[in-house]
Amino acid sequence: MRIWGKVLGFLFGFMLSKHLIGALLGMWLGHRFDKGMGFDFDRFAAQDEDSRQQTFFYTTFTTMGYIAKAKGRVTEHEIAFASAYMQKLGLNAEMKRQAQDAFREGKLAGFPLEKELDTLRKRCGHRQNLLLMFLEIQIQVAFADGSLDNSEREALHVIAQRLGFSARDLDKLLEMIMAGAQFHQGAQQGQSHQQQLDNAYKLLGVSKQDSQQMIKKSYRKLMAQHHPDKLVAKGLPPEMMESAKQQAQDIQAAYELISKSKK
Repeated sequence: MRIWGKVLGFLFGFMLSKHLIGALLGMWLGHRFDKGMGFDFDRFAAQDEDSRQQTFFYTTFTTMGYIAKAKGRVTEHEIAFASAYMQKLGLNAEMKRQAQDAFREGKLAGFPLEKELDTLRKRCGHRQNLLLMFLEIQIQVAFADGSLDNSEREALHVIAQRLGFSARDLDKLLEMIMAGAQFHQGAQQGQSHQQQLDNAYKLLGVSKQDSQQMIKKSYRKLMAQHHPDKLVAKGLPPEMMESAKQQAQDIQAAYELISKSKK
């Protein structure tokens, strides 16, 4: 049911007349607008959401390709990471083809990275958590071969700056992403308790000297930033929810490990 015409008509009617009668007249006109030639705001919002999700998906994989080519050639590790990432997302055949096409496009000489990032930032608006998720994915691509050379670091700085993150923000993210990868692998490979604990602190962006209250505050902030349902509501493509789930699970596990160690 269309209600925006009534709502806006009521508000404008009251603002112009300063009387309830004027507001009601405005609401009646708004009702006529809704019934007849009214603009479907709900449909417009849905189209805007679809556009944001499509832009995020496309730019994620073109930027992956750009970073993979930053060193001059794409390594097997980077191709494997991109393929594994597509597999983890459970993309259907068509979506996978689109992701592969975007990845190849990003590798091309002259790819307009900054223009595409500007479009992404514009579509995301004030949804900073979405942009944070995007940057974290690109950091993971850069670390796909276990190291980060100067050309990859420079590319990440360009991406971060274009999306509104400072060099300090990026450096902190780099440390947290590296620790997160080691924490996740350590849980699967039987890493020592102390190594897991050290990585848990880094993953949450805190230290052993921090109070439990400060650690909990950092944990809650990170969970709010990486909560899959919240990210999808803000425009994360549903196909990419699995990636957000994994990060949220690692953050949860890291906090629980630290909490147990402090008892």
